Amino acid sequence: MQQAEYERYDAVGLADLVTKGEVSPDELLDAALARLEAVNPKINAVIVNLADEARQAIVAGLPEGRFRGVPYLMKDISTQMRGVRTQAGSALLKDAPPAAADSALVAAYRASGLVLFGKTNTPEFGLQPITAPVLYGPTRNPWNLDHTPGGSSGGAAAAVAGGIVPAAQASDGGGSIRIPASCSGLFGMKPSRGRVSMAPAGEGWGGLSALHALTRSVRDSAALLDVGCVPQPGDPSLGARLERPFAEEVGRDPGRLRIAFHRGTLMTGLSQTEVSFAVDEAAQLCRELGHEVEEAPLPFDFAMGSMAGDVLVSTSIVAFIEGEAERRGRPVREDEVERLSWRLYQNGKSLSAYDYGRALAVIHRLGRDLGAFMQRYDVILTSTLGTPPLKVGELDSMATDAMDYYRQFLAFMPNTQAFNHTGQPAMSVPLAWTPDGLPVGVQFAARTGDEATLFRLAGQLEAARPWAHRRPAGLD
Repeated sequence: MQQAEYERYDAVGLADLVTKGEVSPDELLDAALARLEAVNPKINAVIVNLADEARQAIVAGLPEGRFRGVPYLMKDISTQMRGVRTQAGSALLKDAPPAAADSALVAAYRASGLVLFGKTNTPEFGLQPITAPVLYGPTRNPWNLDHTPGGSSGGAAAAVAGGIVPAAQASDGGGSIRIPASCSGLFGMKPSRGRVSMAPAGEGWGGLSALHALTRSVRDSAALLDVGCVPQPGDPSLGARLERPFAEEVGRDPGRLRIAFHRGTLMTGLSQTEVSFAVDEAAQLCRELGHEVEEAPLPFDFAMGSMAGDVLVSTSIVAFIEGEAERRGRPVREDEVERLSWRLYQNGKSLSAYDYGRALAVIHRLGRDLGAFMQRYDVILTSTLGTPPLKVGELDSMATDAMDYYRQFLAFMPNTQAFNHTGQPAMSVPLAWTPDGLPVGVQFAARTGDEATLFRLAGQLEAARPWAHRRPAGLD
């Protein structure tokens, strides 16, 4: 298969070629590896090469699943691959043992026939909205190498935008699917809480985190979610029952949706941002598509939710680092992790059981309050981010000024965390571009458990304003 032909197809399209016998899994892996060799030195998206293991899986015989033979990449955090170490972007885990078994999502992916051939870069412990761990260095945006592809699933986003794969696994604890989707011109769906099992691990960041993927096409995202949403015994959250597979939602008429849009920021209360133009354009497009669209205030204390989320994240970091200390039999030193991680670790140790319990209560109350608001609307529309993609180095995990770092952090990502707090599904759709050619995503959120509405709307938007034909020009 020629490289240009490989890059033209999405994952569903490549799988269909394999099913028809027009291309073999080996040929697809060859194409992915050739593209990896050509562009990865420029973008630093893939940090673990598992090509030998992938070849062995093909020789052993791939399952006859929906994605048989399609090359795929895993994010190096939140999931486990049998026999492979997960480092979570941290030198702290350089001597951690390889996983003894696949996590539930990896097992589901293997059963679908996906060929897992590498792992993608992520910031240390997934804590940043950019991808620049000290361990592996920065991942760069294929649209402009001076800019970040976002984070924490930045390696996955760069790999997809750079043409290495049509889709890659990602996770989202505060925006880490939607942020890189916005920065990299991709489609990114964060599913509802509990939709994709995190077994056998505990729930990421106290239930804030969700597993799924970054894709170029909407149908790939839907089909991959069908593959991945396999409930496991003992899961603490259970996804809403599906009327039909998500793949069948794409292309269905969404009907006349009631859409509330907000031009500003949720966490910082600004009435507009430098990317508010994207919200205006998306609102107008939705009107043209026949939806009922109105600007509506969202009178909730999202800042309080953000503080509660910080408690859950900080205490989760304490549990992780203390667990690693226990595993190796000695305390973790400050110089073994990045400054941001150490700061959150110290903050988490200062918190009490009361702080944790109160934070959970705040998160749950926000979910119920926004759930009541959503009885009047089918969808909320905001910008995904507060700015276009940052330049590499603008947000530094080794920064000494914590307050300045946090101000930059919130200015960049003021709108995504709210829907991790509530557990609602939310997607970033690449509908806008800056004058200098950088992608700008628009965020849509629906009621908890209602990914179907988002997939129907996304398919409609994709048909009206296609984006998959766009490709970065500076890599070749």
